[in-house]
Amino acid sequence: MKTALISDLHANRQAFATVLDHARRQGAGHFALLGDYVGYGSDPGWVVDQVRALRAEGATVVAGNHDLGVSQGPRAGMNEDARAAIEWTRSRLSEDQLRFLASLPMSEEDEDCLYVHANAFDPSGFAYVQGRLEAMRSLHATECRYTFCGHMHEPMLYHLSGTGKAGDFKPQPGMPIPLLPNRQWLVIPGACGQPRDGNPAAAYAIFDHDSEELTFQRVPYDVEAAAAALRAAPGLPPALAERLATRLVAGR
Repeated sequence: MKTALISDLHANRQAFATVLDHARRQGAGHFALLGDYVGYGSDPGWVVDQVRALRAEGATVVAGNHDLGVSQGPRAGMNEDARAAIEWTRSRLSEDQLRFLASLPMSEEDEDCLYVHANAFDPSGFAYVQGRLEAMRSLHATECRYTFCGHMHEPMLYHLSGTGKAGDFKPQPGMPIPLLPNRQWLVIPGACGQPRDGNPAAAYAIFDHDSEELTFQRVPYDVEAAAAALRAAPGLPPALAERLATRLVAGR
């Protein structure tokens, strides 16, 4: 079985639709959605409905900080644009959609896999895994062999050996990586809807449970259409569209 690991959709319809199509063509039979379905983007209703449909079909779905911000109110530490986007998003979602976001679990376990938005040591605190120190803290907090999380918006892979030796790896897209059985692994697939590594292509990853191989993916999508939809949405900060456009330029 292949699991598509998708995080940080951020109401980006163009990116999410492209990634779903790409993942299915790669043979993904299961979807693990790692949070932040809303916030920043212009199509929260469409994205939430797609997430709900996938969950009804058996997808693993966990909550992100923007999802809780929209359903429960902005969290401390969110910047001005994020707060503005949360208030805008709340006015665009139905009560049923808001209840769905509020109902999502902070984490899910399935055999030797842990799915969580930010980290394993404090899922509801949403601390970032910014480097090896936080990654090791997260791996020490679970007995699961694989931890899959988002929140950082940049693809990254960390590992911890049975002797306590830690390592990290910045992956190249499209290259299968064998996840050796004598290690724990922490996988950050990157952001589907808002990459922040200078490459505008949507990021996600596919984990092959049978071969125990992980493949990071980058999928070009219509960034200009996503930015135009943001500009056309009254009430969303213009900087959000400019940020997507900036990513486009930076990735060339």
